[in-house]
Amino acid sequence: MAHSIRKYFPIFALPTMAAFCIGFLWPFLQGVYLSFCEFTTVTDAIFVGFKNYIKVWGDATFLHAFWYTALFTVVSVLAINILAFLVALLLTRGIRGTNLFRTVFFMPNLIGGIVLGYIWQLIFNGVLLHWGRTLTYSTWYGFWGLAILMCWQQVGYMMIIYIAGLQGVPEELKEAARMDGATSRQTLFKVTIPMVMPSITICTFLSVTNSFKLFDQNLSLTAGAPSNMSELLALNIYNTFYGRVGWQGVGQAKAVIFFLLVVVIALLQLRFTRSKEVQQ
Repeated sequence: MAHSIRKYFPIFALPTMAAFCIGFLWPFLQGVYLSFCEFTTVTDAIFVGFKNYIKVWGDATFLHAFWYTALFTVVSVLAINILAFLVALLLTRGIRGTNLFRTVFFMPNLIGGIVLGYIWQLIFNGVLLHWGRTLTYSTWYGFWGLAILMCWQQVGYMMIIYIAGLQGVPEELKEAARMDGATSRQTLFKVTIPMVMPSITICTFLSVTNSFKLFDQNLSLTAGAPSNMSELLALNIYNTFYGRVGWQGVGQAKAVIFFLLVVVIALLQLRFTRSKEVQQ
């Protein structure tokens, strides 16, 4: 069997590797190169060195979008994971209708981001109309609108992962804690949470990357209004590349910086949460 696997492995791996190189690796490397160029199409690129990167850090809209995205990520990650864990904890107590509740909570994750943005735009504007305002009245209206939307969409998905983690906690450990006189709160924080740290690692990683890369919902909910003050990084890059004449290279440079930021933040988060995991 091992001989057959070694013999036929290249046949099965080659198509996938070719698709990866053509569809991801080559465009990525070309994008990195174009970030050092001025261009309107990929055929007329002129190398300009670090000029585009200097322009990026001189662009006030990018710096605002960065801090706006960072704050949004912190708020949404905390809210999503806390709510998802609490819902998972409730739905592993053996209450009636558990499977129905799990399905209902998970369903919003199946709806596309653009559609979700327009749905919640109608809801928020309908509520705010009572005070004569709209979602684009203030930067913070858009901020909290995005946070609520993300929670509604992502909590159900993270809940499934937390349920799997909670169901994997040995009952013997909980029983031993109760016999030692531990309260429910002590059991939760000293036994349950440490044992589900692998699930917390996964959910935190997914919510961090999803929040930092958020684009569809931002575009359809506020489109950056008012005055691009509710732009997240992905939307800012899109508007720079397609909305500012002669700034395609700068938009590409922003995309490279954005990629590096997401990678660094994700790796730091993974290292931090994995250091808290309990070795079984």
